Order: sequence, then structure tokens, then C-alpha cells
Amino acid sequence: MKKLKGTGVALITPFTKKGKVDFIGLEAMVNHVIADGKGVDYIVALGTTGETATLDWQERMDVFACITEKNKKRVPLVAGFGGNDTAKLIQEIKAFNVKGYDAILSASPYYNKPTQEGIYQHYKAVCSETNLPVIAYNVPGRTASNITTATCIRLAKDIKNIVAVKEASGDLIQCMEIVRDKPKDFLVISGEDALTLPMISFGMDGVISVAANVWPVEFSRMVKLAMKGDFVKASNIHFKLLAGMHLLFAEGNPGGAKAFLSQMGIIENCLRLPLVPVSKELEAKMRAFTKQLH
Repeated sequence: MKKLKGTGVALITPFTKKGKVDFIGLEAMVNHVIADGKGVDYIVALGTTGETATLDWQERMDVFACITEKNKKRVPLVAGFGGNDTAKLIQEIKAFNVKGYDAILSASPYYNKPTQEGIYQHYKAVCSETNLPVIAYNVPGRTASNITTATCIRLAKDIKNIVAVKEASGDLIQCMEIVRDKPKDFLVISGEDALTLPMISFGMDGVISVAANVWPVEFSRMVKLAMKGDFVKASNIHFKLLAGMHLLFAEGNPGGAKAFLSQMGIIENCLRLPLVPVSKELEAKMRAFTKQLH
């Protein structure tokens, strides 16, 4: 699973002003984040940042297909599939044309607030219905339930195609415990852009990043340096981007990413309700940050 080390990007889904998926913008994003080989190590399609909750089934399949086509096998691809109805999620994964995709990212069930046993049984059922490697995704801020260290290690040891966890709890101690107790080949991936540098310092394997949508070359360079142990050079880039990362999430995700990318002329600044564009005040701060960054 070396394919999933380094910088993955949780790719945004561009929309037109009429609310349709912007496939021209999506192609531009794929090229932007790959950056002629200087950008991200892999792409995650249709995670939370991709506004997947507002896409219907056909739109999702069209987005997956477009990314496969425009990627042209340049970087590995991960498909986002999550849900709080285990049976429905299994049906969707079985109906998915996996061609071109190397793994699945699947968030822990949201809203239902399952017990740890429920979380375990959910992943066990899902993973039994696919041959693709699965990255479990722990994001308690959105799901309202945490995958504990014990449950994460249990999943890693018991279910052969759970190969990694994306950890977005923000709990550094929990992340350290997982790194300490995990099987040798199990990957622990950051889901927190601003914490990625310290997380790599104690043995995590990279990041699935929102910030890499905006600064793919710089952010990927930081991660590569950190994973080589050059924390002095890596921290220089980290601190250079830190204020930008704060702005990126100040009014929610992916509103911040789309505002930055719109200012860069890559996509339209369009989201689907209930998400809305960031405020004019925040846009002005973003412009000022970009100006001083370069």
C-alpha cells in the first residue's frame, strides 16, 4: 500500500453557476493537483470535500469516470463511499465500476451514533463485499462518534482489506496510540492539514488533504520533506501555509477551498445548498494571503 503514502488530495467537485457538475473545471482540478508530477501522490474522489452528499447516483458515477479519464493513470485513485445504512452502502459499492480505482475511503457511519461494536460490524460487512483495499475514516466532528484506538486496531488486525485509517479526530494522543499498536503494514493517515507535520514526526504515513486542492506543490513538498525526516525545511513550508490553512477552514469546507481556487481562476466559486460561498470579508483576507505568499 505504498501507493497511499504521502499526500492524497480530497478533491473538490466544481459546479457551474447553473448548479451542474462542471466537468471542464473537474479536468482543470485534476491537472492542477497533479501539477506535472510535482503535486499530490494520489487523488481521493468524492469524499466529504467533494460535496458528495448533494450528488445523485448518476452524477457520482460520472464524476468517478471523468476523474479516471482525465487522470490518465498518472496517480493512484481512491473512491469515497460512505453512509449510515450499511446494506445500502454495500449495494452501492457492488454497483460501482472499480476500473481505474485502487482503494475505497469509507467514513464511519454518521448520525446513527453506533457503538464501537456497531462500527466494527459495519466495516466487517462492507469489506466482505469488495476486493478493493479500504481506508477507514474517523471524523467524529461530522459523524458524532469516534472510532477508538481499540476499535481501530481490532479492524486493522481482523479485516485483511482494511489497510489504513484516515484519522481526523484531532486527538494526537489517540493517533500516537494507533501508530504504537498497529500492525506493521497498516497505514495511519492524517485527516488534519494543520497537524500533518507533527503527525508524521511520530510515524504517520502522510495525509488526505483539503489544502492540497489549493497548494498542491507546496503542501506535497512539505509532506515529502517531513517523511524524509527533514523537519526544518518541512516546517518552513508548514509555517508559510499555516495562516492560509486557517483561512481555508474559517467558514467551513469546501467553501474556503473553492474561494481560493476561484481567485486563482481554476473553477467557479459555486457550491450546492446547504453550503454557500464564504463571506466577502474572508475572500479579501484570502486575496491578501495569496498576494503575500507569492
